[in-house]
Amino acid sequence: MTATRNARLVSGAAGATVFTTDSPALGRIEFTVLDPVQDLDLIHEWVTRPTSRFWGLGELSRDDLRDVYLFVDSLPSHHAFLVRRDGLPIVLLQTYEPEHDPLGEVYEVQPGDAGIHFLLGDRGAPLPGFSTYFSDVIAEFLFSRPEVDRVVIEPDIRNARAVARAQKSGFLLGPQVQLPEKTGQLGFLTRERWEASRPV
Repeated sequence: MTATRNARLVSGAAGATVFTTDSPALGRIEFTVLDPVQDLDLIHEWVTRPTSRFWGLGELSRDDLRDVYLFVDSLPSHHAFLVRRDGLPIVLLQTYEPEHDPLGEVYEVQPGDAGIHFLLGDRGAPLPGFSTYFSDVIAEFLFSRPEVDRVVIEPDIRNARAVARAQKSGFLLGPQVQLPEKTGQLGFLTRERWEASRPV
């Protein structure tokens, strides 16, 4: 299992599994680089759900959605992954370098920042505290690169559940920022804070 990596973020060829971890609570978690063609049916079903309205892609046709993720795949600074729990696809995750994104124009980017977006498509077997456990796994994935010092999020301020989930997962809220398509709530999770909060 090999992965192509740039200076900060994990990346790889479409369909490649680039990170695997065994969570005592969640089971085997695998991060696979999104294949915009092979995974299209699944992600189109996810993004067009009413509950995915804050993802902002619900109006796209299948072809348009494929083209969006083919474009993402072509960028050295942005990456998309399909995350599986014991083989079941559960999350669409995007990672990016904020200085190469509109977000970087509205806050002071630090050299070790890594931005993320994630869309929950499924949960698998019911598990109390699922969101907290899964947030920890995402942080483990991002912080597997030693160049990453801080995870940055900017959920839509209207998405109160996402903001509350971020705080519960250890993110410290920053200012609200105006982005092209929304007002975002900045949140930050440093490596130090994440490591201190993990079970011994």
